[in-house]
Amino acid sequence: MLDNYIENNKNEIIQKLQELIQIPSVYKESKNPLIPFGENINKALEYMLDLGNKLGFRTKNIDGYCGYIEFGEGEEILGIIGHLDVVPSGDNWTYPPFSATIFDNKIYGRGAIDDKGPVIASLYAMKYVLDNCKVNKRVRLILGLNEENSWKCINYYKENEEFPTIGFSPDADFPCIYAEKGILTPYFSMDYNNLDIPITIQKIDCNNNAINVVPKICSTILKIDSSIVMEDFIKTIKKILDKYDFDIDIYKLNDEELKLTSHGIGAHSAHPDLGINAISRLIVLLDSLFKAYNISIELFDFFAKYIHTEYNGKSLGMNFKDESGSLTLNVGKLSLENNLLKIGLNLRIPIHTSIANIENIFLKCLSDYKNITYKKVASKPALYIPKDNYLVKTLCDIYNTEANSYLEPIAIGGATYARAFDNCVSFGANLPGQKDMCHQTDEFISIDNLLFACKIYAKAICELSK
Repeated sequence: MLDNYIENNKNEIIQKLQELIQIPSVYKESKNPLIPFGENINKALEYMLDLGNKLGFRTKNIDGYCGYIEFGEGEEILGIIGHLDVVPSGDNWTYPPFSATIFDNKIYGRGAIDDKGPVIASLYAMKYVLDNCKVNKRVRLILGLNEENSWKCINYYKENEEFPTIGFSPDADFPCIYAEKGILTPYFSMDYNNLDIPITIQKIDCNNNAINVVPKICSTILKIDSSIVMEDFIKTIKKILDKYDFDIDIYKLNDEELKLTSHGIGAHSAHPDLGINAISRLIVLLDSLFKAYNISIELFDFFAKYIHTEYNGKSLGMNFKDESGSLTLNVGKLSLENNLLKIGLNLRIPIHTSIANIENIFLKCLSDYKNITYKKVASKPALYIPKDNYLVKTLCDIYNTEANSYLEPIAIGGATYARAFDNCVSFGANLPGQKDMCHQTDEFISIDNLLFACKIYAKAICELSK
């Protein structure tokens, strides 16, 4: 019966996902209290609530911060917690990132796998259960709108609505996630005064890169005074680049200014090894370049000595590792505004290592620098639920039965809404062995994966809502 339902609704599921992807729901600062995350994110919420109504569910818009789609009765709530916002798309896509193009049985577009595809799969799984199964709980699809930034949406939900008593977030991998690393987002900054320095930074542009994305491009404009010969300056840059083998372009703008553009490969910051960090490489070049002319920028010196991504924190003594994996570090931000030079990091910390321990290591290393300020912008404690927990075992069993596999639950470096509530884990929709396209150029979900996830979620909802 379930297979027939999915086959009969296949075209509608695909169409609705395409329409949702075509809404460019990237966060934009808004002064309108009714749409706190911007007009397009609000359009995505309204689209989903309208679709939920048409499918026969109860819906609620929670003051523009989030919403939910619900059916069933009872005191307990089975929560399915997803999000509709997406990270910026960047450049060099094969197909326009919000076109939802179908090619080779894949739907391409920003949000296809993170998290619009899994949300649509969950909604149509709920529709099957509504029409065919008896439930003893309310089943509620919670729609977050600010997951890729500060989680203000889910925090607002927790302040104003009932908590799920059990649940899952369709925002990671199958068969099931039992642990998510801790997360720390710190910024390091210093006053940058251009006076009396023969080489000055005029501008930095990192293409509005998100902190949780490995940046694939970053550029800066440098100005040199007449005491430095431009041709010699360019030769010095090329000599440094030969040493490091970085992909950084040099553009002479005029007799006084150069533009340097660093190229990398984008990836999710939970998997920085899958990318090449354009910001990190540009900072290392700048540090070496300034030092070649006897100029020391403390922030760059600290970075090159301790943080440079390819050391992955090891120079800081942060070679922590446990069952959840190794500590990882992404350099996600570099900016110069109002004479404040700033670097932003995003760390994924093994579940048995405390965030405070990591901060103490940073502060100890900074004790040698007088002009650098440390600020923790955000942090999230790790999630850990034992592998023999009822929820973990049930979800793993459902997946393994359908996939004819014997896989164990896994740990990840990503952060999902599962850690926002007790008795909640992340569950799909990436398949084992599949390349994680989350936050990457040419993000896609295969149509087979989308429909298989819908089937798995339907079985999970039936079992968990008995």
